[in-house]
Amino acid sequence: MMDPLVLLAFVPAALALNLTPGADMMFCLGLGLRAGPRAAAAASAGVAAGGIVHVTLAGLGLGAAVAAMPWLFDAIRWVGVAYLLWLALGALRRPAIQAATPLAMPARRAFRDGLIVNLLNPKVILFVLAFVPQFVDPARGAILGQFLIFGLILAFGGLVINTAVGVFAGGLGRRLAGSARFTRGLGYASALIFAGLAARLALLQRS
Repeated sequence: MMDPLVLLAFVPAALALNLTPGADMMFCLGLGLRAGPRAAAAASAGVAAGGIVHVTLAGLGLGAAVAAMPWLFDAIRWVGVAYLLWLALGALRRPAIQAATPLAMPARRAFRDGLIVNLLNPKVILFVLAFVPQFVDPARGAILGQFLIFGLILAFGGLVINTAVGVFAGGLGRRLAGSARFTRGLGYASALIFAGLAARLALLQRS
């Protein structure tokens, strides 16, 4: 069983990550503009599948590392603090989203390309390694299981948001994506959540 309070703390942080415009969202946006909602939804599913791969590999490696080096969680915690602050600054400085221009493609290829885009994104790899472990409690055991639960939350949120961006890219979504006011407000909200989480991690004491 996982601590419900930990899950409640994780959900808004995961939502901020999902809402932060990045390579995955831009890719789905581009597919929505060029290939329609079906391809965008398939690409979003591929992105979500890539996220599950990331958390599975991180969970497998971290379980063995923590057993041999208990101090590793503190080291990861401070890496997480630095990375979250960097994300907060990046959210404030991020310019308005520009629509990408991928070619039209069938759903199978869109899924494959979404998977590859996510797996080869170094920011996703670093974020999973620095972010998810902060919510994992080794005392509860089943570290891989905890990673998978958090990974499913991240993947589901990303699937919903990226699909919505792609589906509505040709209409209201396209207009919002090009709005400087919308992007700036989203940046402020994301930066506040990331900075608050960084402060929480910095003050956290290892039991």
